Amino acid sequence: MMAGAGEDSRALFGAGVRAALDAWPALQIAVENGFGGVHSKEKAEWLGGAVEEYFFRNADLEVDEVEDFLMELMMNEFDTVVEDGSLPQVSQQLKTMFHHFQRGDKAALKEMTAHITQKKRRVKATAHSTAKEADEDDVDSVEEMEVTAPTDGAAAAGAATAGACPQPEPSGPDSQTIKEEDIVEDGWTIVRRKK
Repeated sequence: MMAGAGEDSRALFGAGVRAALDAWPALQIAVENGFGGVHSKEKAEWLGGAVEEYFFRNADLEVDEVEDFLMELMMNEFDTVVEDGSLPQVSQQLKTMFHHFQRGDKAALKEMTAHITQKKRRVKATAHSTAKEADEDDVDSVEEMEVTAPTDGAAAAGAATAGACPQPEPSGPDSQTIKEEDIVEDGWTIVRRKK
């Protein structure tokens, strides 16, 4: 009887993890735009299992450890640097769910999963428009090789530098600044929340 109850709450935790990842705009943009290659959808599904397993293998994780794990997965699997401020929020959601799981609080797990799913439906339209803009920005940068951000060039270059770790380049006129098109050429994709 106890084993069945344990499996049940583990299944609820797994469903909660997948709901949280499914509602995470940064991951959805990466999947919709194929940043993970032809198997982006499969990678996103695999990510749920990887996150679930990560919690079961590591006791008492801190939020920043979960953040680092998610950041690494997004970089390795989707070549994506997430700098829209969503990492701490998603990491905290996952940590809270695992806490409910550890306490065997199935009602709290169900409630939290339902809340995340409802919230996702409300913000889905916003995520789609952001994905479309990100896609258009990439096309502009690659074809025209110029920064097309609505802010002035200096601010755009500064923002592009913030979340990426570019490889050192040979010295030259542009050696001190990294431009948006450099990031695109290197395969980095910056995911930003729409201002």
